[in-house]
Amino acid sequence: MKNRPNPDEVLNELLVNLFKSIMEIEEKYLITPEFKDISVNDMHIIEAVGRKEPKSMSTVAKLMSVTTGTLTKSMDGLSEKGYVVRERGEKDKRVVFVSLTKKGIRAFLHHESFHRSMIERIKDGINEQETTALIYALAKLNDYFNRIYAL
Repeated sequence: MKNRPNPDEVLNELLVNLFKSIMEIEEKYLITPEFKDISVNDMHIIEAVGRKEPKSMSTVAKLMSVTTGTLTKSMDGLSEKGYVVRERGEKDKRVVFVSLTKKGIRAFLHHESFHRSMIERIKDGINEQETTALIYALAKLNDYFNRIYAL
C-alpha cells in the first residue's frame, strides 16, 4: 500500500510556497527601471494612498496595519522621491493628508496592472466552478487569518 501524503504537511507546504512565490513574482514585476528607487512595500503604501481624494496618514496607517510613526518614515522616502505629497489639514493643522503625484499614480497603475494580470492568468487555467471553489476557499482562509490577527 502506498503512503499517502499528510494533508497538514501538504497544506503547510502549499501555503509557504504560495506566499513565497507571490512575493518573489510581485517584486520581479513591480521593480522595473522606472520604479527601481522604491520597494514592494512602498508600492503597497502607494496602493493604500490610492488615486482618489487625499487620505489622512492615520487612515493609510490603518490600511497598512502599521503605526503612524512607521508610516511617516516610509512617507518621508516616498515624498523625497516624488511619489507622494503631504499637506496639513485646513480645519485641523495636526492632521496630515497624503496624495499621489503623477509619478505616484504611474506606480499605482503599474501595481494595479500586475494584480489584474495575475488574476487573469489564474483564471485562465481553471473553469468557472473551480474559480468559485477557489474564491470560497480563499475567503475562508482570509477570514481565518483576520480572526487570528484580531486577537
